[in-house]
Amino acid sequence: MSFHRFRRKATNAAMLTLTGLCTLIAVGTLVFILGYLFQHGGRSLTWNFFTKLPAPVGETGGGMANAMLGSAKLLLLASCIGVPIGFLGGVYLAEFGRSAFSFVVRYTTDLLNGVPSIVIGVFAYTLIVLRQGHFSTLAGGIALGVMMIPIAIRSSEEFMRAVPLSLREGAMALGASKTKAIFTVVIPAAKEGIITGIMLDLARVAGETAPLLFTSYGNNFWSPGWQHPTAALPVMVYNYAISPYEDWRQQAWSAGFVLLMLVLTVNIIARVILSRRGHVAR
Repeated sequence: MSFHRFRRKATNAAMLTLTGLCTLIAVGTLVFILGYLFQHGGRSLTWNFFTKLPAPVGETGGGMANAMLGSAKLLLLASCIGVPIGFLGGVYLAEFGRSAFSFVVRYTTDLLNGVPSIVIGVFAYTLIVLRQGHFSTLAGGIALGVMMIPIAIRSSEEFMRAVPLSLREGAMALGASKTKAIFTVVIPAAKEGIITGIMLDLARVAGETAPLLFTSYGNNFWSPGWQHPTAALPVMVYNYAISPYEDWRQQAWSAGFVLLMLVLTVNIIARVILSRRGHVAR
């Protein structure tokens, strides 16, 4: 065996070992975090945790039903804001984005995606909370919705660009206008990828805490409507984790585990949808 051939094989073996080790570390880290959270928070995962309100200070027990409902309301409002704007923006960039204005939109979107979440929280606090004079679910949902927009735009654009040009040309050759071809051919062909991007977008903002500290703030009771402060799982984890009460810290572990499992589940579903899309395309 020549020296050069030996060196290539040795380099290949070393790189294969290194990549396998890095993969093992990445997967092992996730398994360790899940196991650690389950070990410390599994004891509080009772039926009361999912159905009861937080117990008063000094008392044990209670749950985080209000925080789960609050998180659902915040994500619903954020989706109503971020998904339509992001989706339609992605359609424009993918199908009509050939001008200087499109370059500005892409550049602005990338900049917005890199803005720290706490800055968006301060922005929503100044624009909404200070003007209304109180914290609210509405302010929190708008803050999360703004965070969803850039990811929804870029993911929608990329998946629509992945649709073969022949489908567009075929639709227009049959007499369809460009707009009709987009909404009847291109978007249905890219819908699995677009849905996947939106689900991953929701999973990303579901764990945000900083914007909610400035907007929805928190609430130990049920929050009616959209104009009152509301609890959210990430905020409850933060408040309970820094409290001096052992029972609260225990529930913070449980809430963290539930939040992580929700995010992990959404990611798995999104990956399954995306893999099915690839299988159908083949």
